[in-house]
Amino acid sequence: MKKLVLSLAVLAGLGFSASAQNNPVKFGVKAGVAFSNVSFSSSGLNVSGDTRTSFYIGGTVDLPVSELFSVQPGLSYIGKGTKQKVSGSVTMNGQTTSVTAEETLSPGYLEIPVNLIANFKAGEGKFFVGAGPYYAFGIAGKIKGKQTTTSGGNTSTVTEDEKIKFGSGSDAHLKRGDFGVNVLAGYQLKSGLSFNAGYGLGLSNVVNSGQDGKAKNRVFTVGLGFAF
Repeated sequence: MKKLVLSLAVLAGLGFSASAQNNPVKFGVKAGVAFSNVSFSSSGLNVSGDTRTSFYIGGTVDLPVSELFSVQPGLSYIGKGTKQKVSGSVTMNGQTTSVTAEETLSPGYLEIPVNLIANFKAGEGKFFVGAGPYYAFGIAGKIKGKQTTTSGGNTSTVTEDEKIKFGSGSDAHLKRGDFGVNVLAGYQLKSGLSFNAGYGLGLSNVVNSGQDGKAKNRVFTVGLGFAF
């Protein structure tokens, strides 16, 4: 993934020198709504996730490589996570213990995408589509939830409300890093205002290897941008 990001950056540098005079570098800002979820798999558990609504805000640099293509790196803050319900049970010595957990996971990431963009003139503006890799760095977030355990006719409930711990230690909730690919599309007016949508497909398991299961981020975004 890191090699792919570097290759796109080199491509941008080579192409930019040949097209800079006719297609100047453009800086941009963007913001919008993020609808996130997590693809979760774990043996012996039934997991259902609901979409969590958050936001994103950031900036981009558009580096032209031709009349049609440009490479667009960026930096954004984006909220990810999910609302999920996990249930499972185990029977030992004739006694069944069942566990149900409801949890809202709301991590925030600094995300660096590097997208290859294709631009198509349409009326006074242009349509654009693009795709590329991203790397995200977890910086903050909270985890809220409750766990109910029933065994032998007795029921107990434990609640949690704490800051997310990123890292690789046994007490960490999530890994610090997340990488994947994203796609985007939109329309930009002559004024520089744009309407865009995108989808981020996480490829890395964001829970630590010591924990049961695998979790990968999924995010759909819609928003506005402006190019200078």
